[in-house]
Amino acid sequence: MTSKKILDILIPPMKEKEVRGLNPLVLAYIGDAVFELFIRKYLIITEKTLVNKLHKSATKYVKADAQSTIIHGLMDELTEEEITIVKRGRNTKTNTSPKNIELIDYKYATGFEALLGYHYLVGNQDRLKALISKAIIEIEN
Repeated sequence: MTSKKILDILIPPMKEKEVRGLNPLVLAYIGDAVFELFIRKYLIITEKTLVNKLHKSATKYVKADAQSTIIHGLMDELTEEEITIVKRGRNTKTNTSPKNIELIDYKYATGFEALLGYHYLVGNQDRLKALISKAIIEIEN
């Protein structure tokens, strides 16, 4: 595959109908990566410290119990469509069992990641940034 073809796949947003058809765990998979990347950038800018300290700081935002707290704090601000995405992510059967966290919190974290993945894939950058900003505020408070 040529580099142009690769960029044609990676750059434009996907069609909303196509994204809605994805398995919620696929949305959570990409949402997890997106959230981690945004958090890392935020910490690099705000903390200006060593990588080990950045990693430790990042875990307080990206661990499942934090994400569960975040989505519970955001639920009143979500649209009906967003709530549906969160519920689909939350209710999806997984083959992994969480360590050091209650199953329900793990499921809500998956719902949060699915929501971020959805917005990222369809190209809703403004909404994605707003949700992540609110997530950071939720954890810092």
